[in-house]
Amino acid sequence: MIDSGRLVPFESLAARVRDVEFRDDFAVSEIPAPRGLAPDAIALAGDVRPDETGASAYGTGRFVLLRDADEPDAWDGPLRIVAFAQAPLETEIGTDPLLADVAWSWLIDALASHGAEHTAASGTATKTLSTGYGTLAGEGDGAQIELRASWSPLGDPRAHVEAWAELVCMLAGLPPGSEKIAVFGARKAERD
Repeated sequence: MIDSGRLVPFESLAARVRDVEFRDDFAVSEIPAPRGLAPDAIALAGDVRPDETGASAYGTGRFVLLRDADEPDAWDGPLRIVAFAQAPLETEIGTDPLLADVAWSWLIDALASHGAEHTAASGTATKTLSTGYGTLAGEGDGAQIELRASWSPLGDPRAHVEAWAELVCMLAGLPPGSEKIAVFGARKAERD
């Protein structure tokens, strides 16, 4: 049974995470899981439309599924997901006072749309504006959004991975169903 994470060997949960199929323009790979957070963990890295070097000018994310049979109090169960998503933005969008609220709502909406039931959600949404100086002055102004979140999953972990993937793509400006749509450049303003 996958519902609680208690009765299933962690390798079975990890296999469910590895079994998720992603949209063609979201490159995902398994990476070493952070140590010391829980006895069992699996981690994924994802990049939106990466170039030939693997770098993405559009957005990136990380997904970690943790299990601790001791059920830390803040987790509200034996499983916890830690997720990260980041994307560059046009400077004008980066100044929107509602940007952080929108980023968080996209996470909650993605979880709901994939049926990824959860408890104890928490996180931060950070918007950053930057201006280059000195040798970086030619890069001009820039902006980015970063979402760091964690929640305790209920049910199949696949739904949570799918919701995370949707969130990363949404932050990068790629709504569901946009796999074949051309993108003319990164969403941040061109730097003169």
